[in-house]
Parts: sequence; C-alpha cells; structure tokens
Amino acid sequence: MARLPFDPDRIELPRPEPPARPPRPMTVSEVASMIRDALAQTPQRLRVVGEVSNFTSRSHWFFSIKDASAALRCVCFASVARRIGTQVKDGMEVVATGRLDFYDAQGHVQLYVEAIEPVGAGALEMKFRELCEQLRREGYFDEERKRAIPLLPRRVAVITSRSAAALQDVVNTTRQRWPACRLLLYDVRVQGDAAADEIARAIEDVSAQGDRLGIDVVILTRGGGSIEDLWSFNERIVADAVHQCRIPVVAAIGHETDTTIAELVADLRCATPTQAAVNVVPDQAALMMQLRQYEQRLGTHLKRHLESCRQQLRAIDRHELFRRPRSVAERAGERLARLTERLAVAARQRAMTADQRLARARHDLAAVAPSAILRLARSRVAELEARMRRGARASLERRRERIDAFERQLRAVGPGQVLARGYSYTLGRAERLLRSTREVATGEPITTVLVDGRIRSRVIDATAAESSPAEERRESKPDDEQTPSGDQLDLFRQ
Repeated sequence: MARLPFDPDRIELPRPEPPARPPRPMTVSEVASMIRDALAQTPQRLRVVGEVSNFTSRSHWFFSIKDASAALRCVCFASVARRIGTQVKDGMEVVATGRLDFYDAQGHVQLYVEAIEPVGAGALEMKFRELCEQLRREGYFDEERKRAIPLLPRRVAVITSRSAAALQDVVNTTRQRWPACRLLLYDVRVQGDAAADEIARAIEDVSAQGDRLGIDVVILTRGGGSIEDLWSFNERIVADAVHQCRIPVVAAIGHETDTTIAELVADLRCATPTQAAVNVVPDQAALMMQLRQYEQRLGTHLKRHLESCRQQLRAIDRHELFRRPRSVAERAGERLARLTERLAVAARQRAMTADQRLARARHDLAAVAPSAILRLARSRVAELEARMRRGARASLERRRERIDAFERQLRAVGPGQVLARGYSYTLGRAERLLRSTREVATGEPITTVLVDGRIRSRVIDATAAESSPAEERRESKPDDEQTPSGDQLDLFRQ
C-alpha cells in the first residue's frame, strides 16, 4: 500500500485550556467582616496581662498592653472607667479583662476592657499610695498634731513579736543607755492576715490603760521584710489606732529604706529599732557627763557670787555711815534746816506772785464785762444797720435806672415797632419765617403776623417776581451769607 503524502494541516493538536478567571476582589468591609467573624470564634472574655503604655484619659481611656514582643490596643469606655477603683498609668503591670473586636473605622483589633486589676506588688503600691492620699487629706500626717517625746520616760510599752530581732535591739539599747527605764512587752503577730487586728488592739489597750500602768511612750517596731511582710502596718485600722492613741507613739518598721503608713502617722519615725530606743531613752553616760559639767559651772558661779558678796560687805564696812554715824546725822540735820528755810521763802514768793496774777485778772475781767461788751455791740449794730439801709437804697436806685434803660432799648429794636409802621412777616410750616415764594406751595397754610395779631390763610398762588441782578447775586451767595443772623430773626418773633 502506498504511503500517503504528509499533510501537516491534518494533524490534530491538543486544544489549550482557556485561562482561569481570577477571583473577585473583596471590599475592605468584607475583609473586616471576615476578621470580625474570625474573632467571634475566640472566647467571649479574655484576661490579658501586660504593661500599660500610651495611656490617655479623656472621657474614655485609650491605651496599649504590651510585653517584650507584642502590643494590644485597648479601650475602656467612661462608664466602665468610673467603676474601676485603680488609677491606671504608663508602666503599670495590670490584668485587663474584656472582649476582642475589630474597629472598622481605623482597622484595628482592640480589646474592649471591662475590668482592670494591678498585678502583684504594683497593686500593693497603688493601694499604699491611695491610702496615703486619703489620710493626708484627713490630717493624719500633719506635723501640728504630733506630740513631743518625754525626756525621761519611766516605762515604755514595746508592741512587737516576742521572737522578733527588733525586740532584742530595743532591750539591749535601753539597758545600755538608761537602765532605770522599764520595758513592757505587748506580744503581737507582725505579719499575716490577723496581724493588723492584733496590732490595732494592742495600741488601743495601751492607750486605754496607759495612765494606770504609768506608760510614757509606745514603741511600735519589727524587723525588715518585703512589702507583703510589712503590709500589716499599712492597714487603715492600724493607722486609726496610732492616730487615736493618747500616748506618744514611736514607730520603727523594717529597714531604713522601708516606709509604712504607721510610721507616717506616728509622732516620731525612726529608721531602725535601735534608733527608736536611742530617741526614746536618754544616754546615762552623757547625762552624767552633763551633770558633772553643770556641777562645775555651778561651783564656779557660786565662788564668783561669794567673792562679789565679800567685796560688797567690805565696801559697806568702809562706808562713813557705819564708821561715824553721828557726823552723818548732823550733816543731814543741817541740810534739812537749809531746805526748810528755802521752802518757806519759796512759798512766800509763790503767794505774792499768785496775788499779783489775781489782781491783773480782775482788772482784765472788768474790761471785758458783759455789760460793756453789750453796749459796744449795740452801737456797732446800729451803725451797720444804717450803712446797710443807705447801701440798699442806692443799689436799688441804680438797678431801677438800668432796667428802665434796657426797656427803652428793647422797645426801640423790638419787632413791635417794626410792625407798628405797617410791616408784617409770614410764617410757614413749623413756624418758620418765609423769605421767598419758593419756600411755600399752593394750598399750603401760612400765618401772617401783624402788630395787633395773626392772620391764618392758605396759599392760592405763589409766583416769584423777576429778580434784579443784585438779587441774583444775593441768591448766588452761599447759604451762610444769605441767612440773617439770629438777632435779626428775633426781631420778627414773638
């Protein structure tokens, strides 16, 4: 069989598959919905622990919780923030409880916080600060209310644990410094849940029985420890007991760097139990040295005083009064006689001077007797009355003549004289003087003033006369030149 010729057009090749269509692009809202659906699969309430950062407080709280490798945005609405008793700030480690959701407007996944709890020591520190602020407002820390410690206490009450090292420090220091002081121990627990109640009751008992037991000072102390170990001394019940105690309280809690609320409320705060004992009881050796110094100073002062007294006695013994008293008395008698004579002479001169002054006073009194003064006054009044009458008549005559002259002038220039010669003037609206026919219109009422009255009429026709060149020049003048002065207008007013 013969082979057919090769025809490439008849070869059937595999048909290529049509390209796949790309998936439909999603909108941002659809992606946000997917994220929200995915978050719906998470627990409804999450507790997240972390450090607060970027905290801002307006009506709502906005902040982030972060750890070493991630951060989560958080929002706490104002209604929830008002219920949270903790003051949140940057750097604070907290446990935030809430739900996760997606905020479409800004594209953020954030935790909607429903509760916030401080973590560990941070919570105690926050509680410590809040109680300090409350007690400061109530005046517990005011220096004015703190009392002085007695100088020589007879008996001191020590409130601490029997097994505490602080007790031994107080006992040893007190015995070394002032063995005469007696210590009374109130054994209490200084840490644990019931410690605060025991400490408060011990302080209240000491305050109530202090007078009967002769207690002068209270030392509240314990050794160092963590903030949790010392927390019993930060309770409000202990602060109230210290504040209300009627006996001065010295507090020495923990180490020098530790600070408790009981120390801040106490009358005196000391860094250590040993320092508390030092501040409460005096140093016997120092007092003895001070007494010896006082003894020396007193002896020196007495010697000086005795020597001064001896010198005064010697001076008195050398005085003439004690050596020759008769001559001193005779000189005193002679001086008394001279003074008596001088006194008699002075008395006579004083009497003579008084008589002379009395005579001059009588003469002056006669010159200013009321009857003489009255006669002079009456004469003066009569003279002044005559002068006043003459002056009044002359003044009235001069004024009468001036009034007559003014009357003649007014009559000469008054509008009545002008009107009496047959003249008149016309008033338009608002009693304005008419100077031209252009100032009135046909039918307008006018008033013509004559010497014996007025005529009211109405304008039938107002036709202006032809103006002469002089009148045109007068009309072309400015208004202030055409308008007569006020005095000229007054001639035609009544």
